[in-house]
Amino acid sequence: MTEAHLPAKRPSETLVTIFGGSGFLGRHVVRALAKRDYRIRVAVRRPDLAGHLQPLGKVGQIHAVQANVRYPESIAAAARDSDIVINLVAVLTESGAQTFDAVQDKGSAAVAEAAKAAGARLVHVSAIGADAQSACAYFRAKAAGEAAARAAVPDAIVVRPSLLFGQEDDFTNRFAALARALPVLPVVGADTRVQPAFVGDVGLAIAQLVDGRGTSGATYEFGGPEVLTIRQVFEMILKFTERDRTLLPLPFGLAKLKALFLQFAPGALKLTPDQVEMLRIDNVVPDAAKTAGLTLEGLGIVPESLEAITPSYLWRFRKTGQFRSSAA
Repeated sequence: MTEAHLPAKRPSETLVTIFGGSGFLGRHVVRALAKRDYRIRVAVRRPDLAGHLQPLGKVGQIHAVQANVRYPESIAAAARDSDIVINLVAVLTESGAQTFDAVQDKGSAAVAEAAKAAGARLVHVSAIGADAQSACAYFRAKAAGEAAARAAVPDAIVVRPSLLFGQEDDFTNRFAALARALPVLPVVGADTRVQPAFVGDVGLAIAQLVDGRGTSGATYEFGGPEVLTIRQVFEMILKFTERDRTLLPLPFGLAKLKALFLQFAPGALKLTPDQVEMLRIDNVVPDAAKTAGLTLEGLGIVPESLEAITPSYLWRFRKTGQFRSSAA
């Protein structure tokens, strides 16, 4: 592994193609890169739904194109002439043709091959917990995606974030929505440890890797400033939303049985058997990454905490909205 070279071109002359750039993490990566004056091509399945990205940059700086990781020809076309390629595409649950294998394994291979053909540097976003031997299919697919990326582009930088939180997340918002509706909240993996990372910090870190501040071929692991159990995270969300609810820890066996039915449920109630397996596994930055400086702190970023960020958007789940109740 070597220090990543600084781009020979100025940012305004450098084309960064971001696959999956219209999603939760993607919009923060786009914002951070736009502030640095990079030219940005956002490759997404539905370019007509990526209009929310335009105000993040100057006129003409951000351009959306159609691409689907299940169709390598569209990936190759989207990556053409790119200087840097970022792959953010992922699915948390499978649906129809959007399977873990199709998106996170074969899709990652297609993006990496396209980056190689374009002669572009590659930043591949995976997840803490990626493991080819994991009982969790999501984590096995993430590991396969990392291997495919490195097979095509050996000096690719891999980024593994922990759980991401932020205003548009499907984590804190999901639990807060359930707390608004249910008096008793089942908790799967109550004692599993997580290290939630603010999505804005991870977006900034990826922009710094694009700047050339990272180590080629390295695996970065990004987590927030504190390690918490799932139960502690939920207790904090209840505090921020001013909800008095009972937390009911569920044994994994019972949770997996319930997930056989809840995998077909809509919205916040959805829970798949594979997500139950995921919740068995601690999701924290390993000591080896800390020692090597392959973390947010290693890039000079002081990570934000749940307590600092989530009250700024979870207020909408309070009974009194943005106004504090007299009892608070």
